[in-house]
Amino acid sequence: MNIAIIVEGKTEKVFMPYVRKYLGKILAGRMPRLDTIPYDGRVPTGEKLKRVVENLLSGRSRNPADYVLALTDVYTGTNDFKDASDAKDKMKKWVGNEPRFYPHAAQYDFEAWLLPYWPRIQELTKQEKKAPSGNPETVNHCKPPSCHIREIFEMGDNGYGYVKTRDVRRILEGQDLSVAIAQCPELKAFVNTIISVCNLKQHTEADG
Repeated sequence: MNIAIIVEGKTEKVFMPYVRKYLGKILAGRMPRLDTIPYDGRVPTGEKLKRVVENLLSGRSRNPADYVLALTDVYTGTNDFKDASDAKDKMKKWVGNEPRFYPHAAQYDFEAWLLPYWPRIQELTKQEKKAPSGNPETVNHCKPPSCHIREIFEMGDNGYGYVKTRDVRRILEGQDLSVAIAQCPELKAFVNTIISVCNLKQHTEADG
């Protein structure tokens, strides 16, 4: 089975190997192919998103998808979305009546899913700056999670700041993704969608 995942950019693509590793244990013997489709800066909106999803599902793409997921940040630099729920509702409306499409959102940006690994971030930066308080996904527009991570990296004495595509790997290497899943409901929903469509596909094939 092939699942296409539309993401905003390279950062989320770097994140996907850790999702695959986590799912590989749960979906042993029936792990789907997860094709990450990155866009430059943000997931398409409106009619463009609808066309992208249709193309991925129709066979006009090189690897036709059985299902398509979209993963966007709420904090995109625009005021398109009020929160994760609003982002998912709008993406679903833009695509229309397509049961094989599942929208998801990181509230407020992708780095919310890195905040549970603050001890690892402190270790990398050699800093004792405290983690932002509360649920990682409630860290909001006034100062999104990426800003907190950027700040602590800039405080470090290693001579460089936070570089997403490099430091996501450094933060997550050797870590247990279930730690973030337990603290971040939107991440949990994203992972559970992949599991649920795999179970649905398995039941459909068995019935057939």
